[in-house]
Amino acid sequence: MADEPQQFETLHEIVKAARERLDKNRWDYLMGATETESTLKRNRQAIDQLAFRPRVLRDVSKVDTSTILFGRKLTVPVLLAPIGSLESFEAGGGATAARAAGRFGCALMLSSVCNPGLEAVAEAGPDTARIFQLYVRGDAAFEDDYVRRAVDKGYFAFAVTVDTAHYSRRERDLANRFVKPWRQRATGMDWQAAYDWKRVARFKDTHPDVKLILKGIGTGEDAAACVAHGVDGIYVSNHGGRQLDQGRGSMEVLEEVVAAVAGRATVIVDGGFYRGTDIAKAIALGADCVGIGRLTGLGMAAAGEDGLVRVLELLQEELTIALGLLGARNLGELVPSMVAKALPVVPPHVTSAFPLLAEGY
Repeated sequence: MADEPQQFETLHEIVKAARERLDKNRWDYLMGATETESTLKRNRQAIDQLAFRPRVLRDVSKVDTSTILFGRKLTVPVLLAPIGSLESFEAGGGATAARAAGRFGCALMLSSVCNPGLEAVAEAGPDTARIFQLYVRGDAAFEDDYVRRAVDKGYFAFAVTVDTAHYSRRERDLANRFVKPWRQRATGMDWQAAYDWKRVARFKDTHPDVKLILKGIGTGEDAAACVAHGVDGIYVSNHGGRQLDQGRGSMEVLEEVVAAVAGRATVIVDGGFYRGTDIAKAIALGADCVGIGRLTGLGMAAAGEDGLVRVLELLQEELTIALGLLGARNLGELVPSMVAKALPVVPPHVTSAFPLLAEGY
């Protein structure tokens, strides 16, 4: 398998390989969303309804796709978004993702419900830019223990997910009668439901030197509250459409969040991002970094660590071309005037970014 990723010349080939290697339960767990899956579709629609306004006759013979995230240099403005049970798609789970992120030079945000756990993942990727993400399943002491462990193992920021106060009805999984192992063991979810701004303030008071990210922000109002509480990173996300049904697409939310933050915190966004052009749009509209979730799982399912590295290589190639054709030599030259509203050209669905695959693949 070592030389297999060289067969992947396009991202859609990676998606196809992943589909062939995953059984129905694991495929639907990765690609599905809640109830009607409207939020998932709007994630893609919000990206597709933006078109580019390119500038020409600029010297773009050299294009730089790198960025700085909380002091860490990244080859591309990409974060491997936290996915529970990455080990469902490739046996190494979070350790495999850490090695791939380190090889390529992007960031990894590790989910607290992903094996083999934060210590083993740190050992697998000691030089990888790593962030730890927590689902709250206990009191302040529970939270502080994870912060201490993450800091001790070199995670450079700490994220708390805030859009899972109640677990959603993911109908693909329900129809398959499929329950993830960690869901069978899950306890303490009332702590997540009770998590509030007082707990955020306590975190900042207790851990003033730790960069805190809140993941799951969906309005400008909550983004402003984050800034008021000293939050360092505002992560715009609707959990890939897997939590609240009938929500807005993340790219639609991004504009009001960027306006509310007004440069006072780092802005991260995920939700339906599959292409280098998608990343360029988000950066042009004010995001600092873009999370890829399903695409991480797809790369790992297709060919493990090498498959994920190949995903990142193709994203960088697409992003480099997009910057050059937009007239931008680096990410800082991507500006809002390079993006305009337009009509989408395809109906949105979970793989609509890959037109060479059949709809609903």
